[in-house]
Amino acid sequence: MSGEPSAAELVLTRLGGLHPKKIDLSLGRIERLLAALGNPQDRLAPVIHVAGTNGKGSTVATLRACLEAAGYRVHVYTSPHLVRFHERIRLAGQLIDDAALAAILEEVERVNSGTEITFFEITTAAAFLAFSRVPADFVLLEVGLGGRLDTTNVVRRPAVTAITPVSLDHQAFLGPTVAAIAGEKAGILKPGAPAVIGPQLGEAEAVIEARAVAVGAPLYRWRQEWRCDAAGAGMRYEGRRWALDLPLPSLPGAHQIANAGAAIACLECLGGAGVKPPALADGLRHIEWPARLQRLTQGPLVEMTPGWELWLDGGHNPAAGEVLAAAAACWRDRPLHLVVGMLNTKDAAGFLAPLAPFARSLRAVTIPGEENPLPAGAIVEAARSAGIDARAAATTELALRDIAGGGDRGRILICGSLHFAGVVLTKNR
Repeated sequence: MSGEPSAAELVLTRLGGLHPKKIDLSLGRIERLLAALGNPQDRLAPVIHVAGTNGKGSTVATLRACLEAAGYRVHVYTSPHLVRFHERIRLAGQLIDDAALAAILEEVERVNSGTEITFFEITTAAAFLAFSRVPADFVLLEVGLGGRLDTTNVVRRPAVTAITPVSLDHQAFLGPTVAAIAGEKAGILKPGAPAVIGPQLGEAEAVIEARAVAVGAPLYRWRQEWRCDAAGAGMRYEGRRWALDLPLPSLPGAHQIANAGAAIACLECLGGAGVKPPALADGLRHIEWPARLQRLTQGPLVEMTPGWELWLDGGHNPAAGEVLAAAAACWRDRPLHLVVGMLNTKDAAGFLAPLAPFARSLRAVTIPGEENPLPAGAIVEAARSAGIDARAAATTELALRDIAGGGDRGRILICGSLHFAGVVLTKNR
């Protein structure tokens, strides 16, 4: 019957009850479980491990596109998912299917035998076990939260590590300052593994560099050992090995140039990994990463707003607000309206302030089905304090109807949370 949970979803529901907290940063529980599973994390293809506040998912998506364009089989682990958990585990180029996911989760559940462990820890163990059993050429591993105590940090000998831009986010878990957060992210750096560093604030860069020196990780830094800049209709990458003129990444936004550059720098640190410039160019043109300045072109929500452009982004912190504002600055030909849903752990005022000069209006939505949503009224208050004309809407659909019924056809940007983006993508199916 349609709507009933799948076999994998039933197991996932059980696994969510094995620890009282959603987040409890530690490596002890995952190390215990992995040891009982025979340490599958030690039997993986070469790992590229990526941390950062913003851009790590885009960098992983770019790496996947370029490696697959070169003919490689690639495992990918990312989080969170947008619509279905299966999005988190990609086996040799394909999302894990429900039967395989259910089987691997049940196996890990049996071995864990009811011992306290977080949902992210036990599902990461399942991903490692799946990766160890399916042949691949590379594993792309996105950090879940932080780095030093993140569950993915049990991989002791990555081929390359990367840290994309670090900014304020998850302060309750990672520390109150950019420097403290950078210290947590730098915990993924390993002896002898090249460390590709994206654009950083000065205080983050200093901490990351000090950690790299302390552990003996060779540094490969943006605008020092490598650079990637817009050039004509494309971009120019220059590093120690490559000097390449390439197309812009298919992900929109000027910030994606640096993310793409970090991905290329990772490949460069692998001696090129056998990836030729034509494969790089092909990969850059075909990056798949939903809810990152994604234009929605079909579906029920698009049909509700004929003649309007509908965009979706999952960014949720002040640095993401700056990135969206940079995109909005290029959208002067049409008025821009926002539909915003956020978590109550996020800085709504900090996220919205950069967007204020570009937003004609804002509709705030309390994210449905979310444990910790920021109430629409609080978003409205934050928006008004930033100078945005704002009011609450009961649902995303009502927000869109309200905007679209109000005048000239323009752009609507739905933003504020990856959780909200997942809800929107589900509604638009």
